[in-house]
Amino acid sequence: MTHWLIAPVALPAMLAPFIVLAARHHIGIQRVFSIVGVLTLIVISAGLVWATADGTIMLYQLGDWAAPFGIVLVGDRLSTTMILLTSVLALCVLVYAISSGWDNRGWHFHALFQFQLMGILGAFLTGDLFNLFVFFEVLLIASYGLMIHAGGTKRLRAGVQYVLFNLIGSTLFLFALGSIYAETGTLNMADLANRVALISPGETVGIRIAAVLLLLVFAIKAALVPLHFWLPSSYAEAPAPVAALFAIMTKVGAYAIIRVYTMIFPPDLAVTSGLHDTWLLPAALVSLAIGMTGVLAARQLDRLVAFSIIGSMGMVLVAIALFTPEGIAAALYYIVHSTLAGAALFLIVDLVRCSRADLVLTPQQPIPSATITAALFFVGAIAMAGLPPLSGFLGKLLVLDAAYDRDLMVWIWVVVLGSSLISIVGFARAGSVLFWKANSIVPAHDDPPQACPPTMSYVAVGGLIALLAAHTVFAGQLHGYTTKVAAQLFDPAPYITTVMDTPGKLSTAKEEDH
Repeated sequence: MTHWLIAPVALPAMLAPFIVLAARHHIGIQRVFSIVGVLTLIVISAGLVWATADGTIMLYQLGDWAAPFGIVLVGDRLSTTMILLTSVLALCVLVYAISSGWDNRGWHFHALFQFQLMGILGAFLTGDLFNLFVFFEVLLIASYGLMIHAGGTKRLRAGVQYVLFNLIGSTLFLFALGSIYAETGTLNMADLANRVALISPGETVGIRIAAVLLLLVFAIKAALVPLHFWLPSSYAEAPAPVAALFAIMTKVGAYAIIRVYTMIFPPDLAVTSGLHDTWLLPAALVSLAIGMTGVLAARQLDRLVAFSIIGSMGMVLVAIALFTPEGIAAALYYIVHSTLAGAALFLIVDLVRCSRADLVLTPQQPIPSATITAALFFVGAIAMAGLPPLSGFLGKLLVLDAAYDRDLMVWIWVVVLGSSLISIVGFARAGSVLFWKANSIVPAHDDPPQACPPTMSYVAVGGLIALLAAHTVFAGQLHGYTTKVAAQLFDPAPYITTVMDTPGKLSTAKEEDH
């Protein structure tokens, strides 16, 4: 079963060049291979989640080279959960892209889509910081191609801004990797955990600088204020299916923070003491406040949803910054919720876009299928704002509970509850303008009839909404699982033992649940 660990990376890596070389001019063939590939990814990811659910840690050594010299992929509860979430999201996005015709509005959509999946899934599975950088660059290159898909001056400008800002992050990443290697002589995460713990208190300057640089890099990926400037324009101008897929990309930054700062630089490590509470938690609270204030201030629907992504990432990072098992468990529950809710909202924006002259929040004539679109928007808005009974409300309760005995508990509660109120007002204003006030506009007799979005587009969005409902119904079981994920993260010894004590062969190890 361990050999399947490389399949989520290898499958899209093989499909992408095949689509370019063998099916470049055949959109039907591209669609078939993309759908089959993503369905296969879902089956493989579900199998990996099942295999690691009991605490098993899976290891794959490329070329049979043992760590820390070889490239290793590691599957535990956290990484396999994230690849399953990505694969399920990819299927809904792909169905929407095909049904709406977005994939046929430019060149190489499906090849770039597969390369994007390769980069994201590789980032979740890699056990080496340098290969994390490599996968970051793969997903950056693919995401730029997807962002400017179908062309347009505004889209190109936003894409250039996105690339330049992320290249700054890549440069900082290289500086951080160079500093870490100079201090420790390795970039394997498990090996680093052992070596960083042995650094004497008088020689911590270099490794502390590297830890701060890494946190900045991951903060850029997670769109943490004040490093969030690239996100609103980039996500708002990107094609709707691309923006929906990008809902998981900010979670790559959150995943990297969880992985690195629970294994290599844990909160109780003297080398990086104070780094988590001093900087990350206040920045996360500001991100939450600014993101939801942006929801209220937005004058276009696409930018409203983009700012809600920033706000949701602020909520995730507030929970992560607590760096307790309860906080990480709450963060992981909310990550799943915010990914599904954000993706659904971006697709709903496209449903509105195809029936209006623009996305400016001003009353216009009623759109076709307004009842269905309004219902979907209503559910998506409730989910993102964190109103009961959906999983956003439960996720926020988990975060507030995890922060109950913290020094900044009052600030956390005030910002979380206040930002929720602001987001409710922002979404309510947008919904009333789009769907309620539209009924007062009398269509002109010479206006051309507007086409309804394809049925499968509604199916794709409905699938995401159904997943949100399931995330709510099975909240108890899912939170129980994320609690086990957090417990495994705060006990990295089995992970380290599996990676470092395997002499050049494929293996698995099973931890004891604590």
